Amino acid sequence: MRTGGTLKFLISASQWIDKLSILIGRGLIWLVLVAVLLSAGNAIVRKTLNTSSNAMLEIQWYLFAAVFMLGAGYAFLRNAHVRIDFVSNHLSPRARNWIDVLGILFVLIPFCVMMIDFSWPLFLRAWQSGEMSQNAGGLIRWPVLLFMPLGFLLLMLQALSELVKRVAFLRGLATDSIPAGNGDETPEVVREIEIHAQHAREAVR
Repeated sequence: MRTGGTLKFLISASQWIDKLSILIGRGLIWLVLVAVLLSAGNAIVRKTLNTSSNAMLEIQWYLFAAVFMLGAGYAFLRNAHVRIDFVSNHLSPRARNWIDVLGILFVLIPFCVMMIDFSWPLFLRAWQSGEMSQNAGGLIRWPVLLFMPLGFLLLMLQALSELVKRVAFLRGLATDSIPAGNGDETPEVVREIEIHAQHAREAVR
């Protein structure tokens, strides 16, 4: 009974993490659009008026950093990260899931913890000192430095969610969440989450 209750809690937590990653991923799509528009606007102003703004240029850098760092968890959810498909496609579903479990436990999570531990003091020092860009008219630095620990925290949360899914599959309590091919073959994410959750709920009843 206690095991069933723990499993229900973990599955519920995994669902909430997935929803958070989806929400962030969809928001980052708009940041890409903003970055493109700013880049085009800066180029037009520079060519036509022969002037530029360091602040506007650095905003583009900040937006790129946000998309790159904060989107890692969403990429993991979508299975858009790099896999060696030539090898993966010849493995059984259980072998692929076991590889993911070991990789998440012994590589990804320790790496995320190490990077959070490394980057948090950098952000903290910049925030406490009010560090500014060395470029004339540049921006304050701490927001972009915050993207590092925050991005790795989000990636670690998604890694824990994926770990729950892999273990649930290996125990026969959920369907396989790893696509046989590349990430483009993955079904629509929200529907996939609902299917996994439904199978898991039925299994622990």
